[in-house]
Amino acid sequence: MSDFISNGWSLYVIGIVVFGLVYCVGVLLVAARHKVILDPQGNVDKTTGHIWDGDLRELNNPLPMWWVGLFVLTIVFAVAYLAMYPALGNNKGSLGWTSVGQLDKENAKAKAEQDKIFAKFKPMAVEELARDPQAHAIGERLFLNNCAACHGSDAHGAKGFPNLTDNDWLHGGSPEKIIETITEGRRGQMPVMAGAVGGPEDVRNVANYVLSLSGAGHNSIKAELGREKFKQVCSACHGADGKGTQALGAPNLSDKIWLHGFGEDAIMAMVNNGKLNVMPAQKDRLSADQIKLVASYVWSLSHQTKTAQAQ
Repeated sequence: MSDFISNGWSLYVIGIVVFGLVYCVGVLLVAARHKVILDPQGNVDKTTGHIWDGDLRELNNPLPMWWVGLFVLTIVFAVAYLAMYPALGNNKGSLGWTSVGQLDKENAKAKAEQDKIFAKFKPMAVEELARDPQAHAIGERLFLNNCAACHGSDAHGAKGFPNLTDNDWLHGGSPEKIIETITEGRRGQMPVMAGAVGGPEDVRNVANYVLSLSGAGHNSIKAELGREKFKQVCSACHGADGKGTQALGAPNLSDKIWLHGFGEDAIMAMVNNGKLNVMPAQKDRLSADQIKLVASYVWSLSHQTKTAQAQ
């Protein structure tokens, strides 16, 4: 890799650029020395003397002055550009311009404009932002650009990615908790519990008991057999009633919302194999002001009635 950033490559680029410029100057000088050609009778011959197909002659007219002028201006512009900008190998140019510096300036200008808009939103609570049309539109755009890849453009999520439009929250749906989740991310882990539960039949019994908690179709005999195992092994996280524990991020098993699949087989797979889910932290991608606006948009998705009434 070091071969591509050595001084030799810089000289190589300089050589190509200078050769191209010198060649253009040479072409212009040769064209300027246009000589009048005389035919054998002493008359001016406006052709090059080349004849094809018996009577096709190539004209030898001088270049128009407007064309020559443009050519000269092009060369002058090229020389000035090479002097001011980093176009000759490692030469930085008299202006000291860099693409990184240009990007930094544009980002700084965009941030200054952004700060003017966000200044209005700083004192507002998340609930107020959710009711503000401008804040809502900015929050939605930020969500689509940064969150929709996992949660979907409609925020309904997918298998393994939570639906943000309902009121089922793993870690809490208050504005503070949503901001915390977006800022720091989340790491949820369901450990492998097959050994603690027992054999395959014990796992199946517990799966049927879990299904019974939400009134889903299940084998009532197996569910009854799995009740005690659930209380011994699973209730520490999910609670004795299966309603989950938001402090741990343990899901509510008594509703009919399933993050990783529904049915006996899906629940057994979860008990046997466990699951690790990661919500990446966004604090390095989004500013605190942006996170607040995203949080207000997410909060509004599950509080549509309140938001609509306030508007």
